[in-house]
Amino acid sequence: MKIQALVMVSAMGFALSGCPINGGAKYTVGGTVTGLSGTGLVLQINGSHDLTFGANGSFVFGDRLANNAAYSVTVKTQPSNPSQTCTVRNGSGAIDKAGITNVNVSCTQTGRFAYVANRQSNTVSAYAIEGGALLPIGGSPFAANGTTPTALTVDPNGKFLYVVNSGSNSISVFSINAASGALAAVGFSTATAAAPDAVTVDPTDHYLYVANLNSNNVSAYAIDNGVLTQVVGSPFNVGAGPASLAIDPNGNFLYVTNFSGNTVTVFLIDLGNGMLSNISGSPFAAGAGPVSIAIDPTEAFAFVADEAANSLSAYSLTASTGALTAVSGSPFTSGTNAESLIVDPAGRYVFAANADAANQVATYAITPSNGALTFVSAAAAGSLPISVAIDPSGQFVYAVNFNSNDVSAYTVGASGALTAIAGSPFATGAQPHGIAID
Repeated sequence: MKIQALVMVSAMGFALSGCPINGGAKYTVGGTVTGLSGTGLVLQINGSHDLTFGANGSFVFGDRLANNAAYSVTVKTQPSNPSQTCTVRNGSGAIDKAGITNVNVSCTQTGRFAYVANRQSNTVSAYAIEGGALLPIGGSPFAANGTTPTALTVDPNGKFLYVVNSGSNSISVFSINAASGALAAVGFSTATAAAPDAVTVDPTDHYLYVANLNSNNVSAYAIDNGVLTQVVGSPFNVGAGPASLAIDPNGNFLYVTNFSGNTVTVFLIDLGNGMLSNISGSPFAAGAGPVSIAIDPTEAFAFVADEAANSLSAYSLTASTGALTAVSGSPFTSGTNAESLIVDPAGRYVFAANADAANQVATYAITPSNGALTFVSAAAAGSLPISVAIDPSGQFVYAVNFNSNDVSAYTVGASGALTAIAGSPFATGAQPHGIAID
């Protein structure tokens, strides 16, 4: 018979219910919830022992497990008001003489806001997303608080926007108004190494990483409510010209494309302190000028845009080690210099900017069995689409057009084909370079 029991919770003050502490068992299972804005999320372990969540943060199931015992964390009830989809990562396995602390539960919904970094204007344009269309937010554009803002990212909880400024070698931090999407600067800028060109946050919202193009390294920071503190040992050396970053969905590995070195560096992330260490076999060969990388949500494949080689490289990914192995037929020829690529949230398609032909966004179907890419179609964009993004629901794709100072917006069809949204393209500041969706 189920009874109420004590559970271990974080300082977030969750209202959780658990199960009895087993006398002979020693090990707990827990992790982190991010992105939760709705109510009613319920997790289970091994099909029972409900935990109900009212906020983001860390959690631990009250039930203790013996060594070698199997565990499986699943979503019993998805949140509502607003409706969200929560996905469990690192949720199953067997106890191996230690408690489990790295279960990641990520909650998403249809994108609410979009942010664009304008290099020449030194601003960030902010938009509300309505039916895929971009409507400027009051107060937009916002000062970047740095020179030559190049890339930006929203944290998994949707509370902060991080902007890297390649001219001033800095990171600007902004809080996001949950109701309007307006930005407010948080403290002072944080220093990076030379020419920061890419930025990402790990799925637990604990660490931020920056690729420094001219100093050939990656800066790492611990995050505390938007405040950044450099991790011990940072920056970490990579190959020549690090240009893009991606973290696997389970949050265990950081992938860095080295534009001048024609390689991909793969780091193991220490979940306790954010430090990075090279995995066996790293760096892995890529085509000439690898400028962008994306990882599919099943963590089976990784894809790289090789700008100078006019190709897209595809790799099978070993989730346990992070290692990359080129798939049969890779690299796949593109019509011109691919600038950026993304994978849809269902892992069915790759969308690549400037890939099939200049000033277009191309759709490629992913073969589920081996990761091979097949061209589907292409849609017209503005002049030099340099960055692409997809909203968390997978309904809308956005391409930032560097030379025409605008953003092309598309709906995603059943076959992956893109159709321009009414009113597209939407104006930005001068030389837009990066885009992030909240």
